[in-house]
Amino acid sequence: MCIASAISLLMILICGMATYGAYKLRAAWIIPFFCYQIFDFALNTLVAVSIVVYPNTIQDYLQQLPDNFPYKDEVTGLSNICLVLIVLLFIGCIIGFKAYLIACVWNCYRYVSGRGGSGILLYITTNDTTDRATEVHIWRDKSSQANICSTRPFPEEPESWKSV
Repeated sequence: MCIASAISLLMILICGMATYGAYKLRAAWIIPFFCYQIFDFALNTLVAVSIVVYPNTIQDYLQQLPDNFPYKDEVTGLSNICLVLIVLLFIGCIIGFKAYLIACVWNCYRYVSGRGGSGILLYITTNDTTDRATEVHIWRDKSSQANICSTRPFPEEPESWKSV
């Protein structure tokens, strides 16, 4: 009971961290929840593989159920292949849904990590002797101060672009 309570509290903490990280746009707080999802997905995939490798375990599990379990006689009357297909279909749906949720969390992480700095691309033309534009990359940090990252002149225009 103590271990189950500790795991439950840890899961509540990890889910709370992910929610806080998404709300406050802190990508690092989302990673523990994403790692938990990957671990859970891997375990469910191993369960599906074990059912394929050892299909008789389903019948053994059904024999251990109590006698008053609803529809126990009908389920144990099914063939072993039919039981394996039903269980694999059910687990396949769960694995597919978990993969969808992993993709949602990953997209959230990418969105939050991309919001850290916004980039602006400016094209400045000057009337210097080369008559070429200069590319200036400007980014804003969290304190909203503009910083120039790099400046470089554009390459010369090809002769085919010049008007006659």
